[in-house]
Amino acid sequence: MSLAVLVYLLTPLAAVVVVLTRLRLRGDGEAAGRLQVGHRLLLVHTLGGSIACLTWVLFLAFSPESLLGSAAVGIVALGLWWITTVAGLLLLARWMPARGRHAGAAAADGWSDGPWLSMLAHLGLLGGTAVFTYAYLTAAV
Repeated sequence: MSLAVLVYLLTPLAAVVVVLTRLRLRGDGEAAGRLQVGHRLLLVHTLGGSIACLTWVLFLAFSPESLLGSAAVGIVALGLWWITTVAGLLLLARWMPARGRHAGAAAADGWSDGPWLSMLAHLGLLGGTAVFTYAYLTAAV
């Protein structure tokens, strides 16, 4: 499988991670995990991921000679993907075990039994963003 095909397959999966994270954590603060998720961090993840997905798809769809297919748009999209990835990993950090007298128990949700779905999604997003960056740097896309 060529690197370009892999990028085209991973792009919609990255969008799914952004959307499902927003759907999973959209409640009234009763998020799964050990800590409540800050609304700003979730907003950075959602907006950054949405804009990253849009600019990345435009970069992939247009020719390199056009404005939307230019190197600058690709760099902006990659920067947004990395911001989204870091925000997602910070959201994932809420599953870290807390110790101490005042540490709360982990909250449960109906999506999974524990952090496995979040780990798969956000570590996958990290891998996907690394593939996007490598494909860009090697001019595969």
